[in-house]
Parts: sequence; structure tokens; C-alpha cells
Amino acid sequence: MKLKTTIILYTLFPVLLSSCVGKHNKPNLKPVDTIINVSNWNRTIPGNYSSQTAIHLDSITLNNFINKYPLLSSYQTDITKFYKNRNFAFAWFDRKGLIEQASNLNNRVQHLDEEGLNGKIPYDSKLDSLIHSIINNKPDATTELMLTGAYFAFSKIAWQGSVNDKEMQELEWFLPRKKIDFQKQLEDIINQPASNVLSKTPVFRQYDLLKDNLKLYRKLTTNENWESLKLDQKTYNPGDSSSLLLAIRHRLFLLGDLKKDNKNPLFDAELIMATKQFQTRHGLTADGVIGNSFINELNIKPSERLKQLMVNIERSRWVPEKVEGKHIIINIPAFKLYIFNSDTLEWGCNVVVGKVMHQTVIFNGNLRYIVFSPYWNVPPSITRNEILPEMSKNSNYLRDHNMEITGYMGQLPVLRQLPGPTNSLGQVKFLFPNTYNIYLHDTPSKSLFKEDQRAFSHGCIRVSEPKKLAELLLKDDNTWTSDKITEAMNANQELYVTLKKSVPVYIGYFTAFVDHNGLLNFRKDVYKKDNRLEEMLFSKN
Repeated sequence: MKLKTTIILYTLFPVLLSSCVGKHNKPNLKPVDTIINVSNWNRTIPGNYSSQTAIHLDSITLNNFINKYPLLSSYQTDITKFYKNRNFAFAWFDRKGLIEQASNLNNRVQHLDEEGLNGKIPYDSKLDSLIHSIINNKPDATTELMLTGAYFAFSKIAWQGSVNDKEMQELEWFLPRKKIDFQKQLEDIINQPASNVLSKTPVFRQYDLLKDNLKLYRKLTTNENWESLKLDQKTYNPGDSSSLLLAIRHRLFLLGDLKKDNKNPLFDAELIMATKQFQTRHGLTADGVIGNSFINELNIKPSERLKQLMVNIERSRWVPEKVEGKHIIINIPAFKLYIFNSDTLEWGCNVVVGKVMHQTVIFNGNLRYIVFSPYWNVPPSITRNEILPEMSKNSNYLRDHNMEITGYMGQLPVLRQLPGPTNSLGQVKFLFPNTYNIYLHDTPSKSLFKEDQRAFSHGCIRVSEPKKLAELLLKDDNTWTSDKITEAMNANQELYVTLKKSVPVYIGYFTAFVDHNGLLNFRKDVYKKDNRLEEMLFSKN
């Protein structure tokens, strides 16, 4: 099963993690000798990817351009470096005139909304006017430089994001930001066939997948009246008939869950399948029953979904384009864990994440250790706020919960829970040392994995199928058979196992994503992070 990776993240810390609470020169104007050996030229002059080397700029022209168009001054270093690397030869013109790639770039610049971007590129109207006013295909320095400036302005926000590093910290997105060699990318763009220019962009796969859905939601926002639908009975089940089902059927058709609208008021097989698909796409139990949860999601206006798409397209600009090798991705709003081998999805399962007041942090680490039959070293905050009040009411509380006191911090007892099936960490935990004291673990509270919304922990991530996760992580170590893993999980004696090769873990936050079946998914904004990012994006005009 293929899934182009949806998300990525960072950090390291001590090996033993016990708590489960998260917090964060002058230009050469001499014409080039056209008899020069091409291969030697390519080796000695970086960036010589254009067949055109006779038409040149000079640094004075470049400086005058920046002075005239100061909104591009922040890109002056990039523009200067680009032309120095190609000996100040024109990039967007050849002997026949303006190359096709120029028009393709201009098209992208003029349609930023199709990139999920709000606002404009500096001098976009001027660029469009210059492109369409070229006379007799004559090279024009202003058009040349405006195209290069537009490239850097466009690419840096479209492929790296318009939110700056400080703002990302405010959003508590503690990830190493993706770095792009925009100089090399521009070389590649001009060197590739015009039909492909800008089609392969250095962004996370979700960027293009989400972007493909913008047109539908813009159309729905403009053309459709999305009034709230109200149930006239508690639930609708297969076989029921109602005029409300006509409205539901039409709405599911507009959203793409139904291929056609047959205007049938009966809750028939087609509507059942469409209902289940809609439920799956919105993180609901796919039981085919229409109830309050279903209708609440169906009533969310396309304009709100459009904003949600744009917010998550922005997030997809921040993360690396691709991750090689085995890695784990956890999407908090989806309450899901996935194991990938490069782009191949190997396995996934449900997880429980932190409550709103104990949020799971958005970051990454390297999973190094598996601990079978673990102790749970109780965090002081949980001891103080939760356990001590219970101890005051029940003198046998520690014995009843298989806990012991190992010391004191002032007047506060230091507690740990002994290994065993009732241990709060279950029978195995998975450590990727980090400053947030967050890790993966088993749990005795299995029923919570059946809930649609699974934010119940103190910050750590509970795994619904911990043994399977252990088996996959130890797959390349033939000393760890399935039986041996089961034995270690039930030994009631703590055992640390160091992985032969650490596995990157990425904890992300995407409330809209396209799944491995190509279906657009939406999830609730469990930590209310979408609104703040939306404010940042729409204030940048």
C-alpha cells in the first residue's frame, strides 16, 4: 500500500524517561567564446544550464533594478548569486526570445489562490505586463530580472511557507524547518522541459494532494447554499425514508461521496456506502448510521473547509519533502500512528494522545529503546494533583494500584508503579529521548481506542497494538521472535532493549490530509491550532 508521506518533526534528551507530561566584482562583459568546450564549461561554471550564453546583464543593471523595485530587495542576495553563477547570462531568454518556462512561472504567480496562498507576489501585475509586451522577442533586462525576482518570492512562500520561524514557535510547532536550495531549484526549473516546469516542486506530497481540492471547495463556497440540516428523528438507518435524506444525498454528491444524485428519499445501498465513506473521511465510526455526529460534520460550510485546507497546505510547506528508510508518523488530530519504509506504508493503528490541558507536543525524535514490563515513574504533578488526594481517602491506594514509594522530594513522595498488566504504561513502552518527556506506550485502558475522539492522556501516546509495533521494530533482529516478545511483555520484570538502528518518529498536526485511498480527510482541531495559523495567514496581504 502506497501513501505519500503526510507530515515530519525533531529533538533528543536523556535515556531514561519516566514522566509522561508534554510542554517545546565587476562583471565580465566580454562575449563568451562559442567554440569553448561545452563539458569543460559545465564543470567550471556552476549553473551553466542554459544553451544561451551570449546575452548578458551587468551588476549595475541589477542594482538599478532593485532600486526601482525595492519590494524585491530582500531577494537581492539570491538574485545576485544566481547571475554570478551563470556569468550574468540571461536565464529566461534564448536566441529565439522569451522561453516557455517564463510564461509558466508567470501563470503560477498570477494564480496564487491555486497554491492555497493569500495575497500577492510583489509587482505581479508589472510582471504580467512585461511578459505580454515583449516586442519581436527581443531580450529585455527588466523582464529578465523581474522573472528571477518573482521566482524567489514565489518559491519561498509556496514551497517553504509564509509563516516565519518565530511564528512557528508561537504555534508550538517545534520542528526543524525544511531547507531548500532555491538556487539549484531555479537551475533545474529552467533546464527541464517547459511542459514540466514547476510541476515537480520540492514540497511534501500532501501539498499537491490538498491543493488539488481547492477548486472544488471554492466552487461550493461560491455556488452552493449550505444551510444547516436538522435531524427530525434521532438517527436514520438503512431502509428509512425521509425528505431530509434527499438533502443529505445531494450534499454527499456535491462533496464527491456519491457519484450521482438519483434524488431518492430512501436510505438505500448507495446512500449507505456514501455515508460510510463520509464518516471515514471525517474520523467517525463508519457504521452507515446518520446521527448527530454525521450531520454536524455535514453542516460545516465549504468556506470553513476551504480555510482548513489552506491552513494544512501551509503546514505541508514546512516539513521535508521526503523521508527515507523506516520511520514512524503520528498525526495528532487523526489519532493515528503509521510505520513507513520511505514512501511505503507498512502498518498503522489507533492511538490516544494528550488531553487539551496536557497536549502532545509537535516534534520529532529517534526511537532507540523498547522497554518490556516497564515501571511507571509517576510524574510529580500527577502525584501531587491526582494520587495524594486519593491516598488521603484510601490508605490502601498504593497497594491497590501496585505502587511503591522510592524516596521523597521535600514532602512529596516519589512514586513508581510496578511492572504488570495493570501498569499505567501497560506491558511495553517505546522511548525516543526528548526534552518533552513524551514516549509511546501500551495501556490497560483498551476501551478508549474505540472512541472517535481520543485525547485522554497526560501527553504521552498510547498505542492500541503495542506488540505488533514491537514486532515491526525488532523485525530485523531474529533473536526476537513473537513468542519471546510476548514472554518479555508478561515477565513482570523490566527489560531494556536497544534497537540496532534507531527509528525516526515524527509527531505532526494535520486536520486535513489525503489518505492512501486518495480521499480527502478532515479532522477536528483538537488543540485549537488552526484558528491562530489562519489569523497569521490571512493577515499577510
